[in-house]
Amino acid sequence: MELAYIPSPSRGVLHLGPVPLRGYAFCIIIGVFVAVWLGNKRWIARGGRAGTVADIAVWAVPFGLVGGRLYHVITDYELYFSEGRDWVDAFKVWQGGLGIWGAIALGALGAWIGCRRRGIPLPAYADALAPGIVFAQAIGRWGNWFNQELYGRATDLPWALHITAATDGRAPGYYHPTFLYESLWCVGVGFLVIWADRRFQLGHGRAFALYVAGYCAGRGWIEYMRVDDAHHILGVRLNVWTAALVFLLAATYLVVSARLRPGREAVVEPGASEAAVEAAADSKADATTDSMTDAKADSTGGQGPKGEKQAEKAPEDATKAAGATGDTEASDDTEAPEDTEAAADEVKSAKKV
Repeated sequence: MELAYIPSPSRGVLHLGPVPLRGYAFCIIIGVFVAVWLGNKRWIARGGRAGTVADIAVWAVPFGLVGGRLYHVITDYELYFSEGRDWVDAFKVWQGGLGIWGAIALGALGAWIGCRRRGIPLPAYADALAPGIVFAQAIGRWGNWFNQELYGRATDLPWALHITAATDGRAPGYYHPTFLYESLWCVGVGFLVIWADRRFQLGHGRAFALYVAGYCAGRGWIEYMRVDDAHHILGVRLNVWTAALVFLLAATYLVVSARLRPGREAVVEPGASEAAVEAAADSKADATTDSMTDAKADSTGGQGPKGEKQAEKAPEDATKAAGATGDTEASDDTEAPEDTEAAADEVKSAKKV
């Protein structure tokens, strides 16, 4: 009896009325959002414009989904076109079955089309998106958990995956959670790419190549643990050969590119730097205008219309004060002659006496 294990969900789909909510699809969608969000932040940090990553993803994501499905259907064609199988199932992506090799290959084609339309170098775009892609893979692997698929050999380890389904060749029992191993490996590769990119200023597609090489290194040993049906070449699973070949290509590109084109691209998106300078200038001008307005308001004894009214009222008060002073002096001058005449009369009376 197993005391500890990873349970499998009782079902991989929930129904909201007539609308099915599938765990596999949710994992894919969340992964795409994470990749675009992180890619956008990295693109801006490299000197690109906000929103460019999402605009190009409109091309890359559909191409990637089609490519991933095509690779799966071609390499596992017997699941859809052999006797007793329904070929229509080849279009049911929500049931699982996306090959990362096809997704990256055809997704790169879609990204190239989007970059070409925007005048952007594809390697720079791939570098910005690399960590986000591998994090998206880490999230997407949990879709296999919802579908109870792509597990490894039987094991009694505490983190064994408990498979309960008995359809499509599954046998209930406790197995290595290879989906979890690959998910954790992808997270590690993502942080490795971020660190290496900051440390060595990777450019011209080298951050993307590091992601590819790192992922393939992990996929090779994880693939050996899986027990699902797969084609073999010389006794080795097809995906192991694919991982080894792609790893060599990525590693070669890393070395050759570093020698031929060291450093990063000076400009990743034409016109982005000028737009940033103009935006900064506009912001500075607005701040200066606000400061001048505040200073003027302070000098008039207040801020806004109230201060202006007080400023207008001040001269009026001064005029009234001056008028009041003038009236007082005038009255003093008026009374002065009367006092003089009275004094003269007194002098005359004194003489007569």
